Amino acid sequence: MTARDGPRIMGILNLTPDSFFTTVAYSTEEAIARVFEMADEGADIIDIGGESTRPGATPVSPEEEISRIIDVIREAAPSLSVPISADTMHPETAEAALDAGASIINDVGGLRDERMMRIVSSAGVPVVIMHMYGTPETMQLNTMQGDVVLQISDFFDETVKKALDHGIKENNMILDPGIGFGKTFQQNMDIIENLREIGKGRTLLTGTSMKSFLSHAYSVVPRRKASVLSAISCVKNGADIVRVHNIKGTATALRH
Repeated sequence: MTARDGPRIMGILNLTPDSFFTTVAYSTEEAIARVFEMADEGADIIDIGGESTRPGATPVSPEEEISRIIDVIREAAPSLSVPISADTMHPETAEAALDAGASIINDVGGLRDERMMRIVSSAGVPVVIMHMYGTPETMQLNTMQGDVVLQISDFFDETVKKALDHGIKENNMILDPGIGFGKTFQQNMDIIENLREIGKGRTLLTGTSMKSFLSHAYSVVPRRKASVLSAISCVKNGADIVRVHNIKGTATALRH
């Protein structure tokens, strides 16, 4: 998957009861309606998730995750003008989502699972490979040490090589450095400033939207506005795709 002219916007739809950003509990019908609304607002990709990955989040079973997202994907995908991405680290969920009509897998586990690797390879679909240090339960209690830019870059080099060995095409790989996932404030800022070094010409996705480090990076503006400013900064530094909650605001800032 390659980026079009200008950055792409991945809109976030969290169908979880414990998302760090919103406590809205969508019915299936409301979630389907929101999918189409997001496309109208300017999203190029709709990323649907059924398990929270906020710091301290408790894992859920693949069965529970599937139950939260699958009907929305199945109902929306056939008539949606943009692709649906399934945000999951579980191979079972990825497989079910692809069967239901999703056409991208956003693997927050970073393709560390061999079965996930095989599923993505067999389907021939784009995959987001995210770097996470630790797990959602522990990642902000034990953050990275040392040169994070070098470590993330090395992780991507190794994972891309393994993915190629499994038959995944490089143009189907999207790299996400996992801003906020086991990183300190300064490390997050270092990652944003060095995206091109991390990506080495590959397609890059960043997800800074509504994250707590923005309160320090943009202390004088509301976090929703800070999220847009951060997306602009990421694009300037090499991001091809930005994953956001505020689709309208981001689209206006990046395209006008």
